[in-house]
Amino acid sequence: MADKNKIAVVTGANRGIGFETCRQLAERGIEVILTSRSVDKGQAATDKLRSQGLDVRFHRLDVSDEASVRCLADFVRTQYGRLDIVVNNAGVFLDASGASGTGASVFNTESDLIRETLETNTYGVMRVMKALIPLMMGRGNVVNLSSGMGQLSEMNGQYPAYRVSKTAVNALTRIFADELKETKVKVNALCPGWVQTDMGGPDATRSVEKGAETVVWLATLDESGPSGGFFRDKEPIPW
Repeated sequence: MADKNKIAVVTGANRGIGFETCRQLAERGIEVILTSRSVDKGQAATDKLRSQGLDVRFHRLDVSDEASVRCLADFVRTQYGRLDIVVNNAGVFLDASGASGTGASVFNTESDLIRETLETNTYGVMRVMKALIPLMMGRGNVVNLSSGMGQLSEMNGQYPAYRVSKTAVNALTRIFADELKETKVKVNALCPGWVQTDMGGPDATRSVEKGAETVVWLATLDESGPSGGFFRDKEPIPW
């Protein structure tokens, strides 16, 4: 199998798209490090995948904590000495419950809520990339979970914290991809669509399996694949 012996890190992976991404990557013969803030939930998710015969191990990670990110990087460096895939899936959607019951209008969203969202959704992505990309030895794939809600081309009102955080993730994707253009490290972002997860809710139109499909495609691109792009259903979409 072409993907055999590759090592992947997936953040925020104890449930939803992150968990499904771990499953699909491991089914390809990739050794997966499943991470989450909760040790209990992360270990339970890992045990579930291992019970299916998949090569998955757990490591705690809080992307909002610099020391936690460094600890993960040290673990990968010590245990493997390299890394092939990074999937930045960890994220929060605090607008939905944190605004003052008014549809998450920008006029009613507290600055602290925006700051807290950026800490995880944007700074967390940057921390992880800065810590783990040097372990990729000049080749590999970085996948950033973004959203159509962060597209400037289709930007609407409401939910400002989440929107701003994902627009910033798109900017980071472009910045890192450009600075790595002389290497074989590819950095891409995607919108998974409206997926049936805890964040997406039960009325969402896509299964978790479908939501993870483009994530896994980007994570397993060969060296001729794109970098610095924004995708949905394996097709480029406007920024």
